[in-house]
Amino acid sequence: MIVYDIPMAVPFRGLTHRTGLLFEGPAGWAEWSPFPEYDDDEAAHWLRAAVDTAEHGFPGPFRDQVPVNGIVPALPPEQAAARALATGCSTIKIKVAGETPLADDVARVRAVREAMPEAKLRVDANGAWSLEEAREAIRQLAPFDLEYVEQPVAAVEDLARLRGMGVAIVADESIRRAEDPYRVKELDAADAIVLKVQPLGGVRRCLELAKEIRMPVIVSSAVETSIGIAAGVALAAALPNLPYACGLETIRLLSGDVVDEPLIPEGGYLTPPVVGLVPEHAERYAADEATTAWWLRRFERVRERL
Repeated sequence: MIVYDIPMAVPFRGLTHRTGLLFEGPAGWAEWSPFPEYDDDEAAHWLRAAVDTAEHGFPGPFRDQVPVNGIVPALPPEQAAARALATGCSTIKIKVAGETPLADDVARVRAVREAMPEAKLRVDANGAWSLEEAREAIRQLAPFDLEYVEQPVAAVEDLARLRGMGVAIVADESIRRAEDPYRVKELDAADAIVLKVQPLGGVRRCLELAKEIRMPVIVSSAVETSIGIAAGVALAAALPNLPYACGLETIRLLSGDVVDEPLIPEGGYLTPPVVGLVPEHAERYAADEATTAWWLRRFERVRERL
């Protein structure tokens, strides 16, 4: 097992470093990297996903290309536009509802729209708005021709109340961090759902959820190394239908990677199957002794819960 520690190239989710654990099984290498603040019960879902990858690999693909969106963190307008253009993607997801006010969010989205007039733009609030804040934000952001708003509010019931404002609503945390992910379907609370392999227990579990919920799916990463992103690419390739670009262009948020050929999209696409990735450069990003010890203790605790 290898514990990595890679500085973030761009601050994201309040992170300045991304750390996690890589291990090898009969089918190859897998990544386990639940965020540090997650408790052991939640981290167990992430470990189940990594074990599934290491033990069983990936299912066969339906497609030989996976469209992806570029991602723009909560940057000032000029930097946001430059970042969007640099991704090479024709679909861009822009982070909003962070520590900056709505006016800054609007300026960021406007800058990206002016730089990429033909692009599909989507915004992600990570459930940070109240219902009234979300309504006002959607009113101000809708003129930029948004493809959808991702998780504008935390409560599923409030997601349902935002339907009908002229912009599609997508559920993320209401699926991956919910006690009952089927509640979104029951309340008709979203137009599509986001699935992330690690938080939901693995590629096969995500395929089961997609089949049971029967809603359009966007596959996203959890800001992983290419070892982890490979599982997201495999999931996107294995879905029978993939109407949206996927949130898998996150490797550029890190200042480095553990593999020889990082999973950076070309022309807005990643190519499956991504199998046999090996962390050749893990030593370069090896965590210090204290961080390594913390992850190994965490691993032993969480493994007992499986």
